Amino acid sequence: MAVLAALLCMVGISGIARADTADVQTAWRLLDYVAVDYGGAVSGGRVKSASEFAEMTEFAASVSTRLAALPPTPARATLTAGASRLQGVIAAKGTPEEVARIAHGLAADLLKAYPVPLAPAKAPDLARGATLFAQNCASCHGMTGDGHGPDASKLTTPPIAFSDVKRARQRSPFALYQVIEQGIDGTAMQSFAILPSADRWALAFYAGRFAFSDAQAAEGERLWKSDASLRRAIPDLTALAGLTPETLAKAVGPDKADVAIAYLRRHPEVVIPKPAGSLSVARDKLQRSLAAYRSGDRHAAQELALSAYLDGFEPLEPMLTARDATLMGHIESAMGEFRASLQQGRPADEIATRIQVLDGLFDDADAALSPDAASSASTFLGAFTILLREGLEALLIVVAMIAFLRKAERPEVLPYVHGGWIGALAAGGLTWAVATYAIGISGASRELTEGFGSLFAAVVLLSVGIWMHGKAQADQWQRYIREKLSRALSRQSAWFLFGLAFIVVYREVFETILFYAALWTQGNGGIMLAGAGSAVLLLGLIAWAMLRYSRDLPIAKFFAYSAWLMALLTIVLAGKGVSALQEAGIIDIAPLSGGIRVSVLGIFPTVQSMGAQLLMLVAVAGGFILNRRRAVVAST
Repeated sequence: MAVLAALLCMVGISGIARADTADVQTAWRLLDYVAVDYGGAVSGGRVKSASEFAEMTEFAASVSTRLAALPPTPARATLTAGASRLQGVIAAKGTPEEVARIAHGLAADLLKAYPVPLAPAKAPDLARGATLFAQNCASCHGMTGDGHGPDASKLTTPPIAFSDVKRARQRSPFALYQVIEQGIDGTAMQSFAILPSADRWALAFYAGRFAFSDAQAAEGERLWKSDASLRRAIPDLTALAGLTPETLAKAVGPDKADVAIAYLRRHPEVVIPKPAGSLSVARDKLQRSLAAYRSGDRHAAQELALSAYLDGFEPLEPMLTARDATLMGHIESAMGEFRASLQQGRPADEIATRIQVLDGLFDDADAALSPDAASSASTFLGAFTILLREGLEALLIVVAMIAFLRKAERPEVLPYVHGGWIGALAAGGLTWAVATYAIGISGASRELTEGFGSLFAAVVLLSVGIWMHGKAQADQWQRYIREKLSRALSRQSAWFLFGLAFIVVYREVFETILFYAALWTQGNGGIMLAGAGSAVLLLGLIAWAMLRYSRDLPIAKFFAYSAWLMALLTIVLAGKGVSALQEAGIIDIAPLSGGIRVSVLGIFPTVQSMGAQLLMLVAVAGGFILNRRRAVVAST
């Protein structure tokens, strides 16, 4: 029975797929025509035009016939019932508002039950639309779309005036597309199905602009760039193609709807979402940020500036770092200073100047990121240096943990540390798969992962470093061994070491895979793997040397060196963590003019990141001083 049900389901789906697209489109077109033009046939329950009323009656009957002939689906009965109701309301000379409501609702339900293409595959070419209109339409509709072309007077049914604002507010580009494709039975409007789909869409959008002026379009452009809610309401071409000004007016008001439609039908390309990681996205959002700032909306300006970084520039950081790390640092600093200027309420002209500077830097980045700038050497060096830089931090911490456990003669805890860093590598592989083949990872997620991971590791390493410094005296270590070792390295502590190893390694792996994913798209996969392999060999050599020579170090020196290493890494990670959270918009930015930037050491020219490093330095110094005092007291 299950197999039979599945087969019946497949047959039903196949029937829907084979539905005559022309019948669906014609029924939809007729419904749209009735919804818009019925007001010219009936008013106040009386027939205004007998010919138009007859046409409305005929069209409603045609809709019923076409719907009844469609392949059976659960929705067909409801559709045919709706068509019968529409016929009844028209026969009873119902109000235009009621007819429009029923017809539009029936048309929407029809497309849900029998989907047909609703939007162009790409932004329509309005220049092509103008040429086609002049060749095929102007003789009847007029060059300005007013319906008074040279052949209009010869027609029994007058051609539609596209410049009629009242009617234009009720028509979408999709409705115009349907008329262009199917024609209108009983009129001189012939089908232009012979034209390619892209040309029909170009004609539809071009004809849909006549009712709205260039002045309205200019105002619509300002509104579109400054009103985020409007952009959310029309997120793509499908939404724009099926949208009428009347529908949009219910959400934003008629005046805004008219100017927005005037602009978008002239520039449909602006609703096409740009790919993540695009300098054009960054440029666009910075300009919109400036427009919002000039209009007094500082919150929107700051949100757009943050989005310019996270959605436009940040995804390109890995590749740009591999090509030109210095330029990447300059852009990152300039974008941070731009956001800081917005927060400080600097003059709009100063904000505009900062955008000009960023535009110049973006031009340099375009050149650096171009395919011509890629080479085998740059790919190898990028893969090698990225893995070496990111891996060294994690390596130092993990090797110090392993060396410590060996000194403490606690080999049974080593599997926890090894499990931590191996698990981090596995999680990194999963992250690569997700970022590359599944949902992707947003710029904010990247920065938050790096920021919070760095700060957590910094706090842990601070406590570990101070603890190791306190045990740097041989007698202190022996006393610790006798009194507390069994308790300190309990199962709970072992899992703590597992967590620490996982976090410090995953943080670096997470950063590395973003760089490698960017390098992989350049096509030099073999060269990239060669660079990564060389870095792995060098890191392995460093790890072997550290473990080999740490065995011969006296216990006091081992703990002293380890303490200073942990202290240094604490300060580095604190700076990196705060900087990442600044880039994610969690922490404000207060730039330090003339400050230096050494990202490998976590040094960034902002008050917050330098302040975090100074705070860690004070904490380390305070801990070390306290250890020395305790050692003096213990020895007396």
